[in-house]
Amino acid sequence: MYPLKYHSNLSIEKWSRYSKGQQLIMIANELNRARVWLEKNQPEESEFCYERAFELTDLILEDKKWSNSLKELFRFREVLGELYIVKNITMNNLIQSTLIALSTESYNLLHG
Repeated sequence: MYPLKYHSNLSIEKWSRYSKGQQLIMIANELNRARVWLEKNQPEESEFCYERAFELTDLILEDKKWSNSLKELFRFREVLGELYIVKNITMNNLIQSTLIALSTESYNLLHG
């Protein structure tokens, strides 16, 4: 794992203690923050949110409890890269909803 820029106090060991739902919610929070910046027409600020989402996604990819979902997570990371470039609110909302749906826990936290 590379040195984390935005989450320097977060190790894979500490990250692994969070449930799947909690991990997904943390990434979704970054996507939500990015959406807010995009709505304020400040796309450069949204980049920081996406960069933090990348870091957390890379931590998820290192977490053994996700070993059965690597295909979906790598695809999410790929779409996140697209989103980083195009900065589209609709796409942001869609990827956020899809991310939340990866875990019953995270879905229920937001919709229950």
